[in-house]
Amino acid sequence: MSGHSKWSTIKRKKGALDAKRGKIFTKLAREIQVAARVGGGDPDANPRLRLALAAASAANMPKDNQERAIRKGLGELDDGAQVEEVRYEGRGPAGVAFVLECMTDNRNRTVSELRHLLSKAGGELGTGGSATYMFDRRGVVVLPRTAVDEDTLMERALEAGADEFWPEGDVWVVVCAPEELGQVQGALDDLGPEAAELRWIPKPEFVVELSGEAAEQVAQTWAKLDDHDDVQEVYTNAKIPAEVMEAHGL
Repeated sequence: MSGHSKWSTIKRKKGALDAKRGKIFTKLAREIQVAARVGGGDPDANPRLRLALAAASAANMPKDNQERAIRKGLGELDDGAQVEEVRYEGRGPAGVAFVLECMTDNRNRTVSELRHLLSKAGGELGTGGSATYMFDRRGVVVLPRTAVDEDTLMERALEAGADEFWPEGDVWVVVCAPEELGQVQGALDDLGPEAAELRWIPKPEFVVELSGEAAEQVAQTWAKLDDHDDVQEVYTNAKIPAEVMEAHGL
């Protein structure tokens, strides 16, 4: 499929960036909690929860922690403020755009800390819509390439409502309209999806290719934002060489 930046330069994979197990577990627990609150506590009937639990198991998160997060999401445990989903937008070094998907129990703390991080990098936190206009909101299902061949995937994905797909390393990236995500995920669920969620993909005309010092600065800022406890996902319109990301962003 045509014309897409490498997935690893658009959306950083979680896990590889988090140095401490505790931070990984915190982020996984929040995703489980919100997934359970939004879609119920039965993973068989809640695809988002099923994927969150699979990610938690892959990270060796104890079952007790997973079950506790589900109970918190269902309101069965009352041990503090509920976590809520919130989005922030801003700009970083070289004027690149950032969209930050967060989960927090204290918006004032989160916005203050993110504003400080971006300010130190020479950027700023913006208002709603200041960055997202450069991106498309898309449903994305990520599948292992070993699970299906290209011809079969094309037939099944397009029939289910997907718009396109392409290979990224050892996975297939299947893209659809947001409202089609549930249907597409359900049609491909037997292939063992590694992720199925809504993501922000930069529009081609807004992708900024960086090199040298600017690329290093953006990679470092990207890593600091991603490492923040309340940040679940970081998206940017910057395209950075893989070797720079490895040296400065991980």
